[in-house]
Amino acid sequence: MFGDRLRLARKRAGLSLRALADRLDGRVTAQALSKYEAGQMFPSSSVLMVLAKELAVSIDFLMSNQVEALAGVEFRAHSGTSAGDRARAEAAVIDQVERFLSIDDILGLSSERNQLPEPVENVSSFDEVERLACELRDEWNLGNDPIPSMVGLLEDKGVKVIGVDIPPKVSGLTGSVKRAGGLSDVPVIVVSRGYNIERRRFTLAHELAHCVIKSTADGLKHEKAMDRFAAAFLIPAEHLRAEVEGARDTVPPYKELVRLKHTYGVAAAAMIMRLRDIGVLSDATVAYVFQTYGRTWRTAEPEPIDGKGLFAHAELPMRFERLVYWALADRLISSPRAAELLQRAVSDVELAVRGPAVGDAHNYQ
Repeated sequence: MFGDRLRLARKRAGLSLRALADRLDGRVTAQALSKYEAGQMFPSSSVLMVLAKELAVSIDFLMSNQVEALAGVEFRAHSGTSAGDRARAEAAVIDQVERFLSIDDILGLSSERNQLPEPVENVSSFDEVERLACELRDEWNLGNDPIPSMVGLLEDKGVKVIGVDIPPKVSGLTGSVKRAGGLSDVPVIVVSRGYNIERRRFTLAHELAHCVIKSTADGLKHEKAMDRFAAAFLIPAEHLRAEVEGARDTVPPYKELVRLKHTYGVAAAAMIMRLRDIGVLSDATVAYVFQTYGRTWRTAEPEPIDGKGLFAHAELPMRFERLVYWALADRLISSPRAAELLQRAVSDVELAVRGPAVGDAHNYQ
């Protein structure tokens, strides 16, 4: 396990064995590093600390045995990610999942509450994709209203949602964590922290689609089907038709599109495409929108959600942070341990627990 983690951390750093040995100033040879990774040797505690510092990972990451590997993670063929990109993403995800599982163990919580449905194979049409999205909303008792938080929903269903800095061409990933000791796999959805709220919400729904739809039949492009599921899940057809009651195939007013995108928490371009999908707009009208006032929407989101509205703070993974603070409040962990888990300064963690009034009180003593 240590050898696998060391190899992953080294690749994450973009270093060869020789380059890492050079950075260690002769303390460890490339040959010794190779033996560490092969499981033929184990470093001393002092060398272990130096390796962790040089590779910018925690000792917990190098030594933990909770997560054996990530499984089923597919970097989309069009993403153009390098081996280094994949290693950096994989290491970041494993590191965060280790922290998740650690706090679950500390609080005695189960990490085996996966409520995702069994994936469907050989989906053959967009109508079937729409049906699957509706059925999942029914199964999860979501009704037809907009979903206030995709992150909160997925976390409630047992999915570990991880926000990390992943390669620019990759907006999200889906996979599962294989655990040691015969424990059940844990589903993971990874979303880039670098994208706006609209794109993060759609990405989370798109990655959920990969959990629901295992394969598509010939003639139905897989990624297009995932996008259609995401749109149907976030913007139920029946609800949207009620919102635009009386609308005809005319160029929609800009102000109305902005209202709709803020209602459902999606990008303006996604809303236009959804109006086409449910038959409100024709292909010709959609093309006209993207040639006129919507021509820049692919690169610049009009009137973005960030910083305001219902979804502004709802799409950040929060369960892990809440659990760490509860464990600290219950004195199950120390402030330094909480800071290590959250990767924040101890002073910031203590302020979050005690509040600013404690510091003010000291000034009056």
